[in-house]
Amino acid sequence: MPAIEETYDVCVVGAGHAGCEAALACARLGFETIIFTVSVDSIALMPCNPNIGGSSKGHLVREIDALGGEMGKNIDKTFIQSKMLNKSKGPAVHSLRAQADKAAYSMEMRKTLQNTEHLTIRQAEVSEIITKNDEVSGEQVIIGVKTCSGRTYYCKSVVLCTGTYLCARCLCGEMITHTGPNGLQAANYLTDSLKEHGVEVFRFKTGTPARIDKRSIDFTKMQEQFGDERVVPFSFTTNPEDVQIEQVSCWLTYTNEKTHEVIRENLDRSPIYAGVIEGTGPRYCPSIEDKVVKFADKDRHQVFIEPEGINTNEMYVGGMSSSLPEDVQYQMYRSVPGLENADIVRNAYAIEYDCINPNQLLPTLEFKKIKGLFSGGQFNGSSGYEEAAAQGLIAGINAAMSISDKKQLVLKRSESYIGVLIDDLVTKENHEPYRMMTSRAEYRLLLRQDNADLRLTKYGYEAGLISEERYQWILKKEKLISQEISRVEHVNVGANKEVQSLLEQYGSVPLNTGTTLTELIRRPELSYEVLAPIDKERPELPADVAEQVSINIKYDGYIKRQMKQVEHFKKLEEKKIPEDFNYDEVDSLRIEARQKLKLYRPISIGQASRISGVSPADISMLLVHMEQMKYQKKS
Repeated sequence: MPAIEETYDVCVVGAGHAGCEAALACARLGFETIIFTVSVDSIALMPCNPNIGGSSKGHLVREIDALGGEMGKNIDKTFIQSKMLNKSKGPAVHSLRAQADKAAYSMEMRKTLQNTEHLTIRQAEVSEIITKNDEVSGEQVIIGVKTCSGRTYYCKSVVLCTGTYLCARCLCGEMITHTGPNGLQAANYLTDSLKEHGVEVFRFKTGTPARIDKRSIDFTKMQEQFGDERVVPFSFTTNPEDVQIEQVSCWLTYTNEKTHEVIRENLDRSPIYAGVIEGTGPRYCPSIEDKVVKFADKDRHQVFIEPEGINTNEMYVGGMSSSLPEDVQYQMYRSVPGLENADIVRNAYAIEYDCINPNQLLPTLEFKKIKGLFSGGQFNGSSGYEEAAAQGLIAGINAAMSISDKKQLVLKRSESYIGVLIDDLVTKENHEPYRMMTSRAEYRLLLRQDNADLRLTKYGYEAGLISEERYQWILKKEKLISQEISRVEHVNVGANKEVQSLLEQYGSVPLNTGTTLTELIRRPELSYEVLAPIDKERPELPADVAEQVSINIKYDGYIKRQMKQVEHFKKLEEKKIPEDFNYDEVDSLRIEARQKLKLYRPISIGQASRISGVSPADISMLLVHMEQMKYQKKS
């Protein structure tokens, strides 16, 4: 039988949230792209929680959108409830979260892929990566992939986005099935090929709770959770009026001592505690078994009952993921108020899968030792749809840039949550699935979800994913914000009756003499919007411009302080370390630091300083040695 061969520019392996963003980026940049999936029906599947966004994750979705990605647009079309979290706190931690209609989300993304020029969808399992040795450098270079059927696809770049499918197995008590999520086919062959190419593989685990029939739930015993009255869209391109829909409620209930007793009595039947599970689970998204054992002092845990969509009765039991046996699951779930008669549609389960040590990647998400091979998503040791989509987009952009010999995109920690995410993955030791959190971002007051477009649209434009019209609007928006901040600084407010009445209304101290609007806006109880009635010359501005004016004035001191910190950070990032730098020549380096630096091969002093095991003293030695090298070259 003759071998069948095809040729593309880019091959994307996996059509989850990372794969979709990677494939769309490459195709939209004009490169012939093929995306492989074990099932076309699993494109942009949400095998776990039915939502997009949330604390810090909402920031990622906004940044994806600012760069020209699809996730924000897709959830705006398919959400059924939306809420801005942490509104009682400062703007740095405000995060948008939307309940998705799972089926609609997947269908809409599939439709987008199918209607994108230069993009081919292929249902097939990739079993091998194909490389050759470069004649000049001797390094491995990717030249294609092969599927289980023996078909070969030659290409210039490959993006691996295998999610939780590689050598996957699902565990529900004593029952173990060698499948991917939702009973879909696992990908059982690619791991061996990666190992043969010298790729280090980890074994991680995640889990999901049961899905329960809505008709068997007593909602009168639960607290109803509503969406926001005024919905804020994820995408900066979505018309806010288009997302003001009738929303579906979620519900809140709690576990109790009876629930915890059932779990404790059956821990020996949990694969997690029986030693059956080999993979490491996510610390920040623990199973209910873990919660009961590790937080034994807690007499209850929150349980969120969330709809999986409009056209289904399945309800997601958020906060109660488990790998306990089916009979125990019934006892456990039915001990929760409102779930006494719960009928399980799909059992909870844990899933183990192969992923890589992300330290093998450059900040561009290209493998250090295999040129042209990129990766993104849970395959890189992260967790979450949003983290996956962010990496997939960057990997896709850089796969395209590498083909066209253009500068690849590396976002700094100081300018994006995506930069923090990728830097943490490739620089720090990750022994468990990585989850994004606002606390991981040192400059989070600058990296707000509301200003993602101002921070990152220029990069999307330079890459070719943002239109000229959208980019010009960002330039105009920056100008409008700057002009209005300047104007407000020079508006003096007299201590007249109208002003005093407004201040009294908001519990603000009355004025003895005149002051500027800027000074009033900085008062905690006041804002740019509140002071509109006494600002007679105020121009009509778009809501998002007014929001930026208010935040920038109110938090001006804090913002300037963080910007000074960023300037120091940039100096370290700009001190590049040569690719062929010989760490053995730096005599004063400690052994551990030398080993870590040789392993990670950081591209800058900044990145080197974040490697665990490298101390400030080691960094000082590096800087001294690099200065000596410069001096020797000059002389």
